[in-house]
Amino acid sequence: MKNAKKTRTTDEILMGSSRKRRVFEVFNYLLLTFMGVISLLPVWHILMKSFSAPESVEAGLVKLLPVNFSTFSYEFILQKKEFYTAFFVSVKRVLLGVPLQLLCTILAAYPLSKEDSQLYGRRWYVTLFIITMVFSGGMIPTYMVVKYTGLLNTIWSLILPGAVSVFNILILMNFFRDLPKEIEESALIDGAGHFTIMARLFLPLAKPALATIVLFIFVNHWNSWFDGLIYMSLQKDFPLQTYLQSILTVPDIQNMTTEQLSQLGKVSRAATNAAQIVISSVPILIIYPFLQRYYTKGLTLGSVKG
Repeated sequence: MKNAKKTRTTDEILMGSSRKRRVFEVFNYLLLTFMGVISLLPVWHILMKSFSAPESVEAGLVKLLPVNFSTFSYEFILQKKEFYTAFFVSVKRVLLGVPLQLLCTILAAYPLSKEDSQLYGRRWYVTLFIITMVFSGGMIPTYMVVKYTGLLNTIWSLILPGAVSVFNILILMNFFRDLPKEIEESALIDGAGHFTIMARLFLPLAKPALATIVLFIFVNHWNSWFDGLIYMSLQKDFPLQTYLQSILTVPDIQNMTTEQLSQLGKVSRAATNAAQIVISSVPILIIYPFLQRYYTKGLTLGSVKG
């Protein structure tokens, strides 16, 4: 009888624990759903504004559904050939900038991931890199460097000044330091050099971190607009974000037709800005699903570590 009583008591405990678990899961799903909806609402609101009539947007009538559905904002942005020129400048910038910055990140992170006994002065190098994260030369000295190296009005002025990202180097460096030391030691015993170890062992194992860094670099290059504004003199050399920013702040009235000038008077800055956000977000939304599975793992494994 005592054993049966004990068994019933254990079953009751397990049932109670299972019931609490179900309650927790329901609450957890509801909380995460609520947070997801809250996160998506601003994006949805921007999308609805981009498909609403300019006068409705200016009147503040747009909430969660488009008011007087219109594609005017998209037509205003897409009607000029300069848009497509700027789009291809941004594509060219990404195709050149992402591999170059990734290469610089790898070549800096691999040696810095070694122990002090393997790389003399490693701590000093790391300290020097970190100092550059806190203190920079400023906009004017950077502009002078770009000017006197002959990079103004070239695609390289958008790529080379930011080719070395210390933040990305630290992520990849700490990822490399988390890898088992035995992998490198066994390769060295077999006669492999450091370039072989880096290319054939470390980089395949670092796919999560590399995917995370590629996403960071891509977003940074695609969304950047200010450098195009200060380094490019002609609108035909503007990247996409700089062009989208300029058509509203300083519209090129002289080169506009009569029809385009009449459309300019109907433009809503808020609606056009919403359309710009949607257009510029499309490439990121396309590439993100392919890298998302690596994103959290890569960022976490390359976290804080000396």
